[in-house]
Amino acid sequence: MNTVTRIRLWLLVFVAGLVISGVTAFPLVAEVRLLAGIVHALPAPPSLTVWVDRVHDGLAVTGRDYPFVAYGTDWLAFAHLVIAVAFYGPFRDPYRNVWVIEWGMICCVGIIPLALIAGAVRGLPLGWQLIDISFGVVGIVPLLVIRRLIGRDRPASARW
Repeated sequence: MNTVTRIRLWLLVFVAGLVISGVTAFPLVAEVRLLAGIVHALPAPPSLTVWVDRVHDGLAVTGRDYPFVAYGTDWLAFAHLVIAVAFYGPFRDPYRNVWVIEWGMICCVGIIPLALIAGAVRGLPLGWQLIDISFGVVGIVPLLVIRRLIGRDRPASARW
């Protein structure tokens, strides 16, 4: 398998993660209801059960009484989908669009302070913040692989 094909496969993994994250931001109430059912069916720690129930109640009440607030998560979902589209450039020509990969890596690193600061300000448990941080930690892996592949085999015509 040549380098460009390997890069494209890794890009597809990364873009799939963005699309899945985006699409799943739309049905939050149903997803958290499902999660609550799972947590209640398992021998989960009581603190986790209480937190998931609280999140579900908050989403359900907000959705019922203030449905316009969900518009914010609709934009979050849209942003994930738009960011995924940005990676079409590296898919077409990874060497000339390496900057998109590097931008994605910066974004993945930026998730860490955002989750820790905003999570603390909003009163989220540390475990929830760590779940959010994992998106950046997991997301950067394919981008690091791609960046390494680009740097190793970058043709002279694609250099500045």
